[in-house]
Amino acid sequence: MNQPLAYVHPGAKIAKNVVIEPFATINNNVVIGEGTWIGSNVTIMEGARIGKNCNIFPGAVISAIPQDLKYNDEETTAEIGDNTTIRECVTINRGTTDRMKTVIGKNCWIMAYSHIAHDCFVGDHCIFSNNSTLAGHITVGDYVVLAGMTAVHQFCSIGNHAFVTGGSLVRKDVPPYAKAAREPLSYVGINSVGLRRRGFSTEKIREIQDIYRILYQKNYNNSQAVEIIEAEMEATPERDEILQFIKDSQRGIMKGYFSSSSNH
Repeated sequence: MNQPLAYVHPGAKIAKNVVIEPFATINNNVVIGEGTWIGSNVTIMEGARIGKNCNIFPGAVISAIPQDLKYNDEETTAEIGDNTTIRECVTINRGTTDRMKTVIGKNCWIMAYSHIAHDCFVGDHCIFSNNSTLAGHITVGDYVVLAGMTAVHQFCSIGNHAFVTGGSLVRKDVPPYAKAAREPLSYVGINSVGLRRRGFSTEKIREIQDIYRILYQKNYNNSQAVEIIEAEMEATPERDEILQFIKDSQRGIMKGYFSSSSNH
């Protein structure tokens, strides 16, 4: 890391085998783990906590202060897990007093020009395609894929293994294992391709499909669907995860395609 054209604040804690390219700027109160590569013209600001074996490409800005008028220079952080790649010109803001931190999990792939705002919690193994935008206070589960140009409203939640198609506006919560598309954003099936890639059995995929048929294709309201699923479907980790997500939803879950289209 002996790079004379980079600026590294004496108060930054940098592992010995971190590579820092020319014209990178690393401020005070920053921690960077072993094996991480910092590209040219990357700016890492106070409060960044970056794990091992990460790759941060030119133009990225990590841990800038929140774009929130209520922020008053509180000491907060932006945390990035091991083996995560941050591509060109990605911006990740640190937290506010709401959650005190913004968190990106391990083994994530955040593509160019994406923005992750203050107080977002992103799980492990997520892929955000180019220009994906998360407003503040969003919770994203593990193995979530956001296709390009997706924009997510503040305070929304996206469940584990969900897939959101490109150009989507996410105004409601997206339940686990679901595939979301169209405008307004609607349920269009489960993320069966992703589930197969991650080793879910055919039987497990069918079980998840059966749950969502009751929720989205039987003309029940959410409360009725939840009661029927609890009564008729065998208790499994996936069933219970879906039910708990629906019960915990603050913004309400997205609608089914058929029910939304009937309003046009």
